[in-house]
Formats: sequence, C-alpha cells, structure tokens
Amino acid sequence: MPDHLEQTQAFLAFPTVHLCVDMQRMFAEETDWRTPWMSRVLPRVERLVAHRLADTVFTRFIPPRTAQEAKGAWCEYFTRWHQFTRAEMDEGLTELVPELARFAPPAMVVDKVVYSPFQTGDLDALLEERGAQTLIVTGAETDVCVLAAVMGAVDHGYRVVLPRDALCSSTDETHDALIALYDRRYSQQIALTDVETVLSLW
Repeated sequence: MPDHLEQTQAFLAFPTVHLCVDMQRMFAEETDWRTPWMSRVLPRVERLVAHRLADTVFTRFIPPRTAQEAKGAWCEYFTRWHQFTRAEMDEGLTELVPELARFAPPAMVVDKVVYSPFQTGDLDALLEERGAQTLIVTGAETDVCVLAAVMGAVDHGYRVVLPRDALCSSTDETHDALIALYDRRYSQQIALTDVETVLSLW
C-alpha cells in the first residue's frame, strides 16, 4: 500500500499545483552535473505533467553569466563550476528536457538563480493567484533543489505531496536519507506516495 494514502487523499482534496523542479538538459545530458536517475523517473514525471498541464509549474536553475556576478559563496561555487556559467556553457542546456519542454505552455516556467524557487517571491505569487494549497513536488535533485523547494513550500504553509518514484538524485545514500527525513520529521506537512496514487486521486 502506498505510504500515507489517507493523508495524500486529504492533501489532494485542496487546490493543487504540480511543481516540477529543474528537469533540465544540463542535468540530463553528459555533463559534470548529470543526474543519472533522471532518465528513469522522467516517464513518470511526464505522465504527471500530461495529466494536468494547466496545473503544472516547471522551475529552471539559471546560472550567472560569470562567477563574479554571483553573490557571496555562490561566487566561489561558480568559480569551481565555471564551465556552467552562461559565458562558457551552451545556454541551451538550461532548457527543460524536450519531453517536458513541449508542455510549456500551457504549463508555466519559473526561473531561479538559487536552489529554492521561493527565493524571489515570483513562484509564491503565482501559486497564490491560482489559490494553491497543496503542492505535488517532483524532479531533481532530492537532496538539493527539491529539498529547497520542499522546505520553502512547508515554510509558506503549503501541504506537500512527494511521489518518491518521481524524484531523482545523484546518490542513493542522500536520496534515501532525505526520504527518511521527510517521513520521520515532517509527516504532518509532507505526504510520501507514488505517481500511480497521485494520478488516481488528483
């Protein structure tokens, strides 16, 4: 039986938006930031997006043009990863993977320059405009940008539904650790489930 079935059903009874995090070419293709699992979860993410196109919001992580344009520790970060600054990389790699890009529009796209999509306020304003009270969160990576999105959603008062089979990371260990953390410490605000359950209830 899927985890938290009754809680998932209760959360999805509220106005819901699917937040798909950073399913971009630079994480899918053969780069130093490749997330190997992405190809495995992509078909399930694609099914969720296709299920409710107008209720989907994609995020994209957009690096600075140069490391010097980034703030604080981000400057040091992009000095280390200078090949991912927009001055050096193929900017097409910031685009969504083709399987998902075809859905936008009507799906919306929100760009961000840090891990959390809530940093600028643009996403929260969009969600408030739609009356969203629950977020289904999918995408990459479980232990980086998805983590920031989930914690931002919790802080903003959204109920969070996490289909664990539509999340991906570069490492099994930290992925599993985050899933356990969500389950043990945030069970009032986060419902763990799977894609089939979401499709049947939403």
